[in-house]
Amino acid sequence: MRPKRLSNVDEENCFIQKMPDIEDNLYHENLPNICQIVKNRSKKCCEHATCKQFLPIISWLPKYNVQFLLADFVAGLTVGLTAIPQAIAYASIAGLPTQFGLYSAFMGCFVYIVFGTCKDITVGPTAIMALMVQAHVTGSSDYAVLTCFLSGCVIFLLGIFNLGVLVRFISIPVTTGFTTAAAITIASGQVNNLFGIKSSSNEFIESWVNFFGHITETRRNDAILGIATLVLLLLMMKIKDLPLSCKMLTKYISLSRNALAVIVGIVLCYCLSHDGWLPFRASGEITKGIPPFKPPPFSTTVNGTKVTFGEMVTDLGASLASIPLISILESIAIAKAFSKGKIVDASQEMVALGLCNILSSFFSSMPITGSFTRTSINHSSGVKTPLGGAVTGALVLMALAFLTTTFSYIPKATLAAIIISAMIFMVEYERIIEIWRSKKMDVIPFSVTALVCLFWSLEYGMVCGIFVNAIFILYKSARPKILISLEKVNSVPLGLVQVQENLCYSSAEYLKSKVVKFVTTQGDNSIKMIIIKGDEITNIDSTVGLNILSLKEDLSLLECSLICWNWNYDAAGVICRLHPKERSMFKFGKSISEIVAEVAYNMTQTEIVDVPEDS
Repeated sequence: MRPKRLSNVDEENCFIQKMPDIEDNLYHENLPNICQIVKNRSKKCCEHATCKQFLPIISWLPKYNVQFLLADFVAGLTVGLTAIPQAIAYASIAGLPTQFGLYSAFMGCFVYIVFGTCKDITVGPTAIMALMVQAHVTGSSDYAVLTCFLSGCVIFLLGIFNLGVLVRFISIPVTTGFTTAAAITIASGQVNNLFGIKSSSNEFIESWVNFFGHITETRRNDAILGIATLVLLLLMMKIKDLPLSCKMLTKYISLSRNALAVIVGIVLCYCLSHDGWLPFRASGEITKGIPPFKPPPFSTTVNGTKVTFGEMVTDLGASLASIPLISILESIAIAKAFSKGKIVDASQEMVALGLCNILSSFFSSMPITGSFTRTSINHSSGVKTPLGGAVTGALVLMALAFLTTTFSYIPKATLAAIIISAMIFMVEYERIIEIWRSKKMDVIPFSVTALVCLFWSLEYGMVCGIFVNAIFILYKSARPKILISLEKVNSVPLGLVQVQENLCYSSAEYLKSKVVKFVTTQGDNSIKMIIIKGDEITNIDSTVGLNILSLKEDLSLLECSLICWNWNYDAAGVICRLHPKERSMFKFGKSISEIVAEVAYNMTQTEIVDVPEDS
């Protein structure tokens, strides 16, 4: 009897014996050691480095130089002079009594000193936060305070669990579209106040409808003051760039332009008033004194009806997700802009911002975040450490304690001019041009975000922008770049498949259909083998693995074999664990010519059968 030859005992078995580690990687999935990870994290919580990371003040306060004191004081004072009029203006945007803007402007300054990582950032009310809150405070200001508390809790928890990575899923075109739409909406909402026209809404469409519908009600004094203030603010913004000898003077005039505009407006309103008559529409009476320390309201009363905590949360709805998200985006974007080459710890910034909101809510604050305008002023003023925030916070407290009567004379036209001038420069014109020049497809998520924000709401605008971006990503992942070329090796026609991106479940069917179509459309070139090159396939899921096995079956019906060449062990292991018998499909460390010769040899051997000897 002839000796029986085994078709699968060849060089492959020798290769396996020499490299047993490969088999371990293929048949045993390496899972993370959860217990060890928890143990290591627990140890780190007690380390000095962790305390320094959670409390950045521990790092910079011991190194504080007395020479920094003057620079921090000047910067804090300059920011405070801007923060006060802005806070009053943002309260009107939010539809809250004027004092709530000042309530929101001091506690964040103190808390950020302890927990913040960027010396330039000032935390307080912003135009975007005010606009997003405005839709929910019609019935009661308690909604704004509760939103501040709950937003702070969400932001803080995201920071504690190191989820700063979530911010990366929002692209620059989406954030640019959101910022642009918010700036246009906020500026539109102040057009009525600029001309002395009463308006019940700050929304984009409603504001312009109200303006053109009541344009005959324009108050001459308010219109003159508002337009003149707006022009002067824009000129004062550029005065620092003039080639004058007194650079320091023009610099601080430019930085203090908002405070100067408010002072001039107060003086004019006070001097021209008589017998209770005011020449302009003024901000009105402001409640005097520092707000009492009390827990945020977990229930409220609207029009004589008690509203429970659950009902308040239901009324706030999607804003409890969108407001923390926008707050994080604003603050971290500012931190990156002023980090001066340092790595921004996004999670720690979220911890700081969360605590700023939580503690501010105990002083009747609306949601707060980092302000780009005030941070820019802080940086330009030469601040050295976060301690400059203490001066800003103290100045706001002094204003609440002693200047509320004076602030009641601030003309609404002046505040409108301050807001509009800030919004003009909030639109990122250069960024929009860059998006258009670099990749015109990115204009789609930008446009969708901006238009939905303008004509629907800011929250849904951001959601729609993210959704459109996700569609782009999913489409790309579903159709990865796959090159298939016809090769002839040792006179054997084969198809070489190069997958130039990673494979995921959405692309599994696409790979299968593309390969089968290639094999069936070759005509006279009868493909005997398909080789999938896997250098760039770092990992796959079970869906891809099942589709690869299904592809092998389909190819065998077409009398074509499938080989996976030099795949990453993690990716190959998924298929080997699904179907251990398909281990022979994977070839490592061999050239294409060696693989073709080996497969041809194995096919020859399988045709040899036992033949009994003649009796």
